[in-house]
Amino acid sequence: MSTPQKLRCRVGNVVCHGEHVYTLELIPEAPPVPRFKAGQFFHLALDPYDPSGFWPESRVFSIASSPRERQRIHFTYSVRGRYTARMEREIEPGLQVWAKMPYGEFCINVTRPVVLLAGGTGITAFTAFLHDLVDSPPWPVTLFYGARQRDLLIYRSLVDHCAQHVDRFQAFYLLESDELKAANELPGQMAIASVWPHISDSASSSFYISGPPAMIRSLSTQLRDMGVSGHSIHIDAWA
Repeated sequence: MSTPQKLRCRVGNVVCHGEHVYTLELIPEAPPVPRFKAGQFFHLALDPYDPSGFWPESRVFSIASSPRERQRIHFTYSVRGRYTARMEREIEPGLQVWAKMPYGEFCINVTRPVVLLAGGTGITAFTAFLHDLVDSPPWPVTLFYGARQRDLLIYRSLVDHCAQHVDRFQAFYLLESDELKAANELPGQMAIASVWPHISDSASSSFYISGPPAMIRSLSTQLRDMGVSGHSIHIDAWA
């Protein structure tokens, strides 16, 4: 596991997706980005950091970019509280911030069939894995990606690319409000009852869940109710 490092960064592109959801680019002052594994996260601090003092207040975010991308960091967040509201107010291109990384053990192990359950910006816990999914995995990988509306499926182009070019990978989208337009779109919020018929080998699958804490708790309970062992359920615990 890589030793966490502290990086002074400049904010590059800021993309507003609507509904208070943003994707940011951080450019380290002294690249390259420390080596990390797909599924790991970093701490973001808006206040200056003095190496002789304490690390300032920060929040954690999944690293959405590929581990092969060493010149910048991408991440996506939604405004959900005081700190992210401050981010929405203050962050703009050129702002200096601090990052501390890498952290976390939420790494996907494809030694058996894998089911990924992503709600909203929780998809970013899986995007680094998807960026590197260039060859057919040894076992099937199925992604269920939910959002309130189609416009908020902000990583759909990456998911669709994987679905078109990677054998043994398939994806389904759950939409809470928009009319369904594709065969792989499902209605409503993420629920195990909705996705279960589309999982080909549920008995031997590993399940990875990332999204709002309430969704993680609910899906974990629903999976256990379906007879899935706790050892087969992996959650993005910091979310």
